[in-house]
Amino acid sequence: MAKTIGILTGGGDCPGLNPVIRAVVRQGINLGYEITGIKNGWKGLIENNTEKLNLASVSGILPKGGTILGTSRTNPYKNEEDLKKAKENFKKLNLYCLVAIGGEDTLGVAAKLVKEGFNVVGVPKTIDNDLSATDFTFGFDTAINIATECIDRLHTTAESHHRIMVVEVMGRHAGWIAAYSGIAGGADIILVPEVPIDVEQTVSLIKKRHSRGKTFSIVVVAEGAKFKKGDEVLQEEKLDAFGHVRLGGIGEALAKYIEDKTGYETRVTVLGHIQRGGTPTAFDRVLGTRFGIKAVDLIEKGSFGMMASLQGNKIVSVPLENAVEKLKTLDMELYDIAKVFFG
Repeated sequence: MAKTIGILTGGGDCPGLNPVIRAVVRQGINLGYEITGIKNGWKGLIENNTEKLNLASVSGILPKGGTILGTSRTNPYKNEEDLKKAKENFKKLNLYCLVAIGGEDTLGVAAKLVKEGFNVVGVPKTIDNDLSATDFTFGFDTAINIATECIDRLHTTAESHHRIMVVEVMGRHAGWIAAYSGIAGGADIILVPEVPIDVEQTVSLIKKRHSRGKTFSIVVVAEGAKFKKGDEVLQEEKLDAFGHVRLGGIGEALAKYIEDKTGYETRVTVLGHIQRGGTPTAFDRVLGTRFGIKAVDLIEKGSFGMMASLQGNKIVSVPLENAVEKLKTLDMELYDIAKVFFG
């Protein structure tokens, strides 16, 4: 009887999930496994909501964004009854191993299950690129390309109307998207969660730029950036299943301050979920594929409790617990490069 590999995608969707699913199914079937897709992340394991995956299931999904399995932010460890059901269904489904694809929260659950004796391997996914033990997560490259294109488009409007354009990008605790897209898009100021915002310095840089005859400026700010004197700016204080607040609004607050202090017309563009959507870049398609193949190879070797990781140009394996023990914040050497172009 063939062994069964389960696969789920949890947390925020992102481009590159389907290439991972496709690779796990193709390689798994090649090696004689049966594949069970678990719908809607950990919620599907709690509810025993599954579907068998075969070659036809993954045909044509490589260029599609999102995930054919659906996703959720369900945390089985938040509720004792949910956790009991998830463990029971793991056994009922007769899973030899589960491939968990996600970020810090999804893989945090996976790491806990490993400690309780379940066979799980991980694949790192997040557009924020804030997962430890891997140089890049898939989804990040697509997100920064989308954000960069949006910044490019805002340049023409800013220049035509002589405005300050504040662009709010994603990034809860790490400024990778802001830094990469800001540098690539020629932003005049980039503000990240790792460095509290000095609003007076921000205004000074804009005035300095305009004193040289420039009539517009582009300011990129990560959603999780905070003012030096103040807390995170929130859309709402309600926590999700993993204890996270819903961020958003820093762009509006910053734009109001800039306009008040400079007198320059200031507008805000919040890119939001646009960064998560659409077809994955070639880089993310290839990286997701490589991660999926590695996940099945780890299962074949019995290397459970491990995660596929990109280090340099090699796909290696690292312990799941190493990947989720702390967030990977922005490389400040990169931010120093960005600062050369401020103002």
